[in-house]
Amino acid sequence: MKKILLSAFLSCFAFVAFAQDYQFKTTVDLEATPVISQGRTGTCWSFSASSFIESEIIRLTGKQINISEMFNVRNTYPKKAWNYVMRQGKAQFSEGGLAHDVMNAVKSHGLVPNSAYSGLQILQETHNHAEMVSVLKAMLNAYIKNPGKKLSLNWKRAIESVLDIYLGERPASFVYDGKTYTPQSFLAMTKINPDDYVTLTSFTHQPYYKPFILNIPDNFSNGSFYNITLDELVATTKNALKTGYTVELDCDVSEPTFSAKYGIAIVPEEAVSKSDFSAKVRKEKSISERYRQQEFENYTTTDDHLMHITGLTTDQNGNEYFRVKNSWGSNTARVPNDGHINMSEAFFRLKTISVMVHKDSLPKALRKKLGL
Repeated sequence: MKKILLSAFLSCFAFVAFAQDYQFKTTVDLEATPVISQGRTGTCWSFSASSFIESEIIRLTGKQINISEMFNVRNTYPKKAWNYVMRQGKAQFSEGGLAHDVMNAVKSHGLVPNSAYSGLQILQETHNHAEMVSVLKAMLNAYIKNPGKKLSLNWKRAIESVLDIYLGERPASFVYDGKTYTPQSFLAMTKINPDDYVTLTSFTHQPYYKPFILNIPDNFSNGSFYNITLDELVATTKNALKTGYTVELDCDVSEPTFSAKYGIAIVPEEAVSKSDFSAKVRKEKSISERYRQQEFENYTTTDDHLMHITGLTTDQNGNEYFRVKNSWGSNTARVPNDGHINMSEAFFRLKTISVMVHKDSLPKALRKKLGL
C-alpha cells in the first residue's frame, strides 16, 4: 500500500512540475547595452557581434558605447562582392554573415560609434536592405556575365558607390565625447584587439582540438573554427559567463520551440507545433553528439541567426538556461522578457553552430589542447 501511495505521489509531483509555466531567476547577469532591432535586414551577425563588442568594451574600459553595426556591415560587403565575382557566381551573396566577419572588419577598418555612422538615410527610421542587396546582386551578376569580354576593375568602384548611396560614406574622422578620432584611433581607445577572440564549435566529422573551415553558406570568408567536444562547448560557455565574459552565439532558431513570444527556447521530448507551443514546462530531450551531428547533416540545424549570451538563469526546478540577448527589438507588449530568450542547455547542445569568446575566458586545460 505504501508503494502505491508513493508512486501516486511521485506521479502527481511530476504532473505539477510539468504543468506550470516557466519561472526564471537570473543567476549571472553581465553588463550589456540595451536591446535594439536589426530592422528588415539579415544583419543579425553584425548586431550580435557588435553587442558582444560593446560588452567587451564595458569589461575592458568601463565605458558603455553604442557601436555602429552598419559600419561593420558596410566594410564587409565589398569582401562578399569580391568572393562572389571571383567565384563567378558559384557562391552565396546575401545579407548573411558570421561573427568573425565583424572581427575581420574591425581589424581592417576600425570601429566607430553609431552617432558617427548610423547607416540610415534622411527620414529613414529603420534598417531595410532589401532593395540595396537586390541592386548589388544584379550588378555583380552583370559583371560575372562579362559583356565586355574582359572584366574591368571599375566594378569595385561601382559597388563602393552603391554602398555609399544606401548606407552613407564612411567617416575619415569624427568627434566623440569632445575628442576627434579616426576609426583606428577609436578602436585603440576601446582596447578591443580582434586577435584576442576565438570561435569554437563541435562536430564529429572533424578531429577535435584542431581548427577547420566549417562549410556553411554564410562562411563566405572561410573563417576557421576550433573543434571541441559537445560537453566542452557547454562547459566553456558557462565558464566564460561565470568568470565575467559574455559570449557570441550562432545557432538555429527555426524550431517552433524557439519563442520570442514566451522568451524561451527548448527541445521538448514530444514534438509540438508552433500553434500549440506555450510557456508550459515540458520535459526535454537528452542531446548526444551523434544526434546533434545527424540534425546538422540532414539540414534540420542550420546557421540562421546570431545572438549574444549575456548571462545565466534557472527555472523553478533548478535547471540552468542561457540568457540570450536578441536583436528583434524590445517591445515588451509583443516580445516578453525585454527582447531576451531563456535558452535551455538541450537547445544549446542541439542548435548551436558556434560561439565566439575571448581567449582569456577559456579554461587552462582547453587552451593547452588548442595550443592557445
